Amino acid sequence: MNGYAGKILRVNLSENRIWTEEPPASFYRRYLGGQGFIAHYLVKELPAGVDPLGPDNLLIFATGTITGVPVAGSGRSAVGCKSPLTGGYGEADVGGFFGAELKQAGYDAVVVQGKADKPVYLWIHNGEVELRSAEHLWGKTTLDTQEMIQSELNDSRVRLAMIGPGGEKLVRYACVINDLKHAAGRTGVGAVMGSKNLKAVAARGTPQVPLADADGVRELGRWMAANWKELAWGLHDTGTDGGLVDLSEFGALPTRNFQDGQFEGAEEITGSTMRDTILTDRGGCYACPIRCKRVVKVDDDEYKVNPEYGGPEYETVGAFGSNCGVDDLRAISKANEICNAYSLDTISTGMMVSFAMECYEEGLLSKERADGLELNF
Repeated sequence: MNGYAGKILRVNLSENRIWTEEPPASFYRRYLGGQGFIAHYLVKELPAGVDPLGPDNLLIFATGTITGVPVAGSGRSAVGCKSPLTGGYGEADVGGFFGAELKQAGYDAVVVQGKADKPVYLWIHNGEVELRSAEHLWGKTTLDTQEMIQSELNDSRVRLAMIGPGGEKLVRYACVINDLKHAAGRTGVGAVMGSKNLKAVAARGTPQVPLADADGVRELGRWMAANWKELAWGLHDTGTDGGLVDLSEFGALPTRNFQDGQFEGAEEITGSTMRDTILTDRGGCYACPIRCKRVVKVDDDEYKVNPEYGGPEYETVGAFGSNCGVDDLRAISKANEICNAYSLDTISTGMMVSFAMECYEEGLLSKERADGLELNF
């Protein structure tokens, strides 16, 4: 079908077996892609009562209907499984370039089951698929992992969906990181990836996605390129953090573990302040001219931040900023870098910190149990 690669990649890590399914057109019309694919396979194939961190759970990387098509918004993809965090349906969406590269490499989705005996990564290149050893990558940060795999494959344009030590250690809110800056953040999908000894999925493809009306798509892309400033300048200029002050004024900004909805330091951590202080660049997703991704750099010794890891989105600023009583964008950006390096969801990680802080202030968590730290807001 037009818009799709027409193939689903199946991988059984326990059996070291790889095969391809070619669903009928009715499958694509019914489930469309992304979350629809994930829901289909989880409902159809997942055993009742399965352990989310056991080998019988499925881990699904799924592209959407327009993923890989050269128009704005087509860089999105999804990762799904039975969630180790909730025990229910787990799914997380993510931007970047991996989803487009996966479809161009020949597959609309990858369904992984089982557990490898030793750490591995999956290499997908123009329809060819290979499991490779990742023993030398285990324990590495996402930046080290990306650099090492791209070096091994001799191609800096290989795109990766990967985990760091957080996923390897089965932290139940670990995420999957794409391109260092983009996170499939929610529901613990990174922990499931770690439970399967799967360090990364690497994809590289050159064929274009087949289109029914290629000229029409190109015209749409040209229109978006000419008009995006009128439609979405705010996202480009101040990012998803641009409305933080408004949320605080409305009383809807998570503050000190949700004890309040207004934060006195909101002006210090909003998108315009980030733009005027530590922002060095704006990153984008596949075929999108808006470039809303923050890229920050901090040079001082206390909070040195590598711009390779991007910068904090609103959720991260809210979780590590106002909800922890922190009004320093340098500290928030450092927390974002650590989470991206270790593949931890910034929302859940920040909420765990703020929860511990309130417990400390309420006398429920001692300084001794807090490893000698004074966890005051």
